[in-house]
Amino acid sequence: MKELKHVLGVDVAQKELVVTLGKMYEDFSISLYAYKVFRNSESGILSLINWVQKLLKDEASKVHYVMEATGVYHQKFAYYLNDNGLKVSVVLPNKISNYIRTLELKTITDKTCSEAIARFGLERKLEYWIKPKDAYRELQQLTRERDQIVNERVVVKNQLHAEQSEAIPNLKSIRRLQLRINFLNGQEKEIKLDIAEIVKANAELVAEIERMTSIPGIGALTAVIILAETNGFELIRNKKQLVSYVGLDVKEKQSGTSIKGKPRISKRGNRSIRKAMYFPAMSAVKWDDHYRESYARLVSKQGIKMKALVSIQRKLLEMTYILYKNKTTYEKQYKNSVQTQMA
Repeated sequence: MKELKHVLGVDVAQKELVVTLGKMYEDFSISLYAYKVFRNSESGILSLINWVQKLLKDEASKVHYVMEATGVYHQKFAYYLNDNGLKVSVVLPNKISNYIRTLELKTITDKTCSEAIARFGLERKLEYWIKPKDAYRELQQLTRERDQIVNERVVVKNQLHAEQSEAIPNLKSIRRLQLRINFLNGQEKEIKLDIAEIVKANAELVAEIERMTSIPGIGALTAVIILAETNGFELIRNKKQLVSYVGLDVKEKQSGTSIKGKPRISKRGNRSIRKAMYFPAMSAVKWDDHYRESYARLVSKQGIKMKALVSIQRKLLEMTYILYKNKTTYEKQYKNSVQTQMA
């Protein structure tokens, strides 16, 4: 029977690449016929490619490699495949996890995950992954480094506060903590300068940031984080997908009258963007009439301030994507002008 396509499903871990090779026949039946584990290193990747070539020979170049985005661990393999002209798709993690639920697997292991990814690739028509632009890759590294420095500075400041509150403070300890804070401040300043240089050298990036910062509450750093973490919205096709990618989508479980779970955000997504949207939402609620009214309406309806604030975060995030896709800027008076025309 004629074979329509071959897919290698890859479950990526820090040290291992767990792979399953499958094929689909012309009657759309699926066969998963090979499984192996390789090291997630240069030598391991070469061994994997050789293994595929031995199994498929002339058909090896037609294999579609499918993996999910797992932090930074998948990048080395994805870059190698892309650089060597092989077909690769990187799928958002929530898509794979949702698909696995439909398979009703009783046991979930690295092997069953790689099998599920292979099936997913065989059943779906996936877009090929494109290597991130150097600017987005560098910005992602820098913004994540800055976030680590900010977190470390918070810890040191708390230590300083505790030391200063002692009955008999140790002056030498206080001095060392202050020096560490000054050092971290200097490092953050260096990173911001590096970010500014990269942005300044890219006219397209400057234009995108200007559009996004026209939204109330969205600053240049927030815009950079969103663009860097999404690779310029490379894997995003609509607002719903973006919200799910970040982990601001609402999950709720209800069944009959006995099970009524409270709606919660999934938090299964990009933590960097989710964290970056908190203060912009606070700022938008404080300074923009439209978002302030939305926030007040949600609080009066639900009675939970944080829930209302998360909704504002979601609205702001969706707006960044809309402006990016439409190549336009935020119009504060748009809503009022539409209401006037309808009156």
